[in-house]
Amino acid sequence: MQSGFVQIYPIGRNLWASEGEVKESSKKDLIQCFKILEEQLGDKLYFGDESFGYIDLALIPFYSFFYTFETLGNLCMVAEFPKLVEWGERCLQKESVSKSLSGQKEVYEVILQIKQKLGIE
Repeated sequence: MQSGFVQIYPIGRNLWASEGEVKESSKKDLIQCFKILEEQLGDKLYFGDESFGYIDLALIPFYSFFYTFETLGNLCMVAEFPKLVEWGERCLQKESVSKSLSGQKEVYEVILQIKQKLGIE
């Protein structure tokens, strides 16, 4: 599972900061990472089984990027990775998570601003 976690950030960035073959390759790699994470999650409530733990804490920030991945990467997270979406929503029910995590649309707006500043169409 660690290899999937380590790869998500650069791949996710390439999904919105590139075009053509690089973007498509990044999308495929990101999908593969999410497949690994969803497989590791399985039918458990959290990655640590029945309770929210360190792995969940490390991974939950990526939930904020799901809308960005969907919009800029032409993905449907709920259709392709329903267990990860349910896990993210479950994590958001924890006050400590919901108060500290940026909203998905907020992250999307920031990414759009970054793209504009960098001149990425």
